[in-house]
Amino acid sequence: MEPHVYAKMLLDHATTLKLHTGNLVNRSRLKKKCPSSQSEELQDCIRATLSEWFASIPPVTEPELSRILDCTIPQNTEAITPEEREELKVSVKLFLSESDCSSVRNAVDMACASLGVSQLDSVIIAPPLLSEGENLALAHLQPLWEELEGLVHSQKVAAIGTSDLDKTLLEQLYNWAQVKPSSNQVNLASCCVMPPDLTAFAKEFDIQLLTHNDPKELISAEGFQEAVQESSKDLQVADWRLEWVLRYSIIVKSRGIIKAKGYLIHAKKKIQ
Repeated sequence: MEPHVYAKMLLDHATTLKLHTGNLVNRSRLKKKCPSSQSEELQDCIRATLSEWFASIPPVTEPELSRILDCTIPQNTEAITPEEREELKVSVKLFLSESDCSSVRNAVDMACASLGVSQLDSVIIAPPLLSEGENLALAHLQPLWEELEGLVHSQKVAAIGTSDLDKTLLEQLYNWAQVKPSSNQVNLASCCVMPPDLTAFAKEFDIQLLTHNDPKELISAEGFQEAVQESSKDLQVADWRLEWVLRYSIIVKSRGIIKAKGYLIHAKKKIQ
């Protein structure tokens, strides 16, 4: 059976797609060495990982079909050993495409399993985009934050943070939350200088202000489907929807260098 025929069969039968890009510090697997944006990098990673995974499937007469397609290439991934764990900081940012609170725990569990750790040092959450004209409010954040707090209490996560909250919303979350945000990311593309009121509040309550250059939508539904479709011939992708993307970085504490970075992706097929 031709690999692309088998790939189509696998994707047609599956209802869940899990993908780990592996370590991207060595970018030789990507066609584009220097993507122009985070979105382009992610699309390249999805396309390259799926292409490599489909090509690695051994030819069989009667393929085994599963509802869960776990597209991980073992030789591209390297779990953290217990001996080196103390020397490393594992930080992640979780981009949600849907307001499904169970995605928070699922993503953290998948990250811990993929990286070989029992705890992540920090998790920053980026809530899903809202409908046009709707502004992010505390009510949107509360159910997601409660999931994160549960992960802190169960020692799956050490510290939790937010992304793109202004002073008012950060203060509301801080006052309401049991586990306080330890950090807040600010996109300097939208404000060249840190807002003074946000800086003052963060300093008073020991919240670290970080900068980032992620787009509001890391990857669109169309961009995700396009990347999957380009990985092999004749794939049907219209029913697939992205649930979340988790980006991780593993930093050597003593030297401040990135040992590994990559993406975990989770998608579901709409059941007709």
